[in-house]
Amino acid sequence: MTYIAMNRFRVAKGQEDAFETVWRTRDRHLDQVPGFMEFHLLKGPAEDDHTLFASHTIWRSQEDFIAWTKSEHFRAAHKNAGDNKGLYLGHPQFEGFDVVLEG
Repeated sequence: MTYIAMNRFRVAKGQEDAFETVWRTRDRHLDQVPGFMEFHLLKGPAEDDHTLFASHTIWRSQEDFIAWTKSEHFRAAHKNAGDNKGLYLGHPQFEGFDVVLEG
């Protein structure tokens, strides 16, 4: 069963370009991970103090996603994540979904 993993980020007003640059230049290591299918960075609506973004990955299964979170590839992809905390408000919010209907 396909699995979608998302992290929502409330990016501080004025920091949108810097946030996008971090993602454009980041080595995500996902292409080397079994079960990985797709990655998307989504830009959502703007509020008074932030713009909503979401990272969105599609996996062959939830088990593949969990295995990635325990891998060396995951640690390498997230090694500098703390350097960018000033770009967003609060912590990213994780959401995971089993796909029940496609097409």
